[in-house]
Amino acid sequence: MKKNMGIADTVIRISAAVVIAVLYFTGTISGTLAIILLILAGIFILTSFVSFCPLYAPFNFSTRKKLPLGRE
Repeated sequence: MKKNMGIADTVIRISAAVVIAVLYFTGTISGTLAIILLILAGIFILTSFVSFCPLYAPFNFSTRKKLPLGRE
């Protein structure tokens, strides 16, 4: 698994997950929509921590900044 997510992508995903959690715990969203959004928030958190998005891989897409001299 090669990292393919940059800092901005990670921050956006974590922020979206926090917003979804706040909406759920304040009772703003509920039912099936809440369950689907909580699952999506969990996926956002997981992909943010590993810096890898499986949907980017088949398209060879990356938001990660390339460092000089092949450093990671």
